[in-house]
Amino acid sequence: MILDLAARLLSALPAETAHEATLGLTRAFAPLLPRARTDDPRLEVNALGLSFPNPIGLAAGFDKDARVPDAMLKLGFGFVECGTVTPKPQMGNPRPRLFRLREDRAVINRMGFNNRGMDEAARNLSARRKNGIVGINIGANKETSDRIADYAQSFARLAPLADYVTVNVSSPNTPGLRGLQNKEELTQLLATLTQTRAGGGHPILLKIAPDLDAHALDDIAQAVVQARIEGVIVSNTTIARPALKSRDAGESGGLSGGPLLQPSTEILRQMRARLPRIFTNISS
Repeated sequence: MILDLAARLLSALPAETAHEATLGLTRAFAPLLPRARTDDPRLEVNALGLSFPNPIGLAAGFDKDARVPDAMLKLGFGFVECGTVTPKPQMGNPRPRLFRLREDRAVINRMGFNNRGMDEAARNLSARRKNGIVGINIGANKETSDRIADYAQSFARLAPLADYVTVNVSSPNTPGLRGLQNKEELTQLLATLTQTRAGGGHPILLKIAPDLDAHALDDIAQAVVQARIEGVIVSNTTIARPALKSRDAGESGGLSGGPLLQPSTEILRQMRARLPRIFTNISS
């Protein structure tokens, strides 16, 4: 009854206001949440040198600043990925920038990597008890003159505090960011990060877009194999617009939810075929 009422109240608020309220309430009541029950052993997944109690994780975007990862683990998620985090704090794009497409079971966002920066995320990650798997998703500041240096800086700061690091080069809401999926730039970026982690052993995952042709997937696969990172996350949001019913369907930004299931699954299939079995492909 209480949860149903809370859901109705939150759904009546603007989307981003509801998101912020959910984070605030989760943080306030985190000490009162019971420990997550033990999962059925059949749900355990071993990947990246880690043992996930179940395969259902919370993707980056919900908890950008690593404010409530342990609370979300208590709710039963097998892992939580925080971020996207940039070296410097940034406001992101102007509001409104988050839109519910209820009729389509979807969301459009153009948040623009709004976050409080890597130092705030590091403080929050340092304070947690480290019960459960928590990853960190890193990106570049919008105004940076050296995006690869931004990734290296955030990686060096945050990788020691997380179980794995996701390299987000596929958000459609930072101008030019998706250009890092080009073979030359991606090869340079991944080489920089693997050199930065030398001796650290922190798993690196690359998060790619669903709007890629076969040639781009070939290039990404080659760069991933050459860099010897541990996995690929398929996929980020899409800039494509299939037939949608909701009034906000024409808003710019990345589309996620139900309409992304088929195209992201197809990209997952294609990337699985391009990568050796030693690599991990994760659907997000």
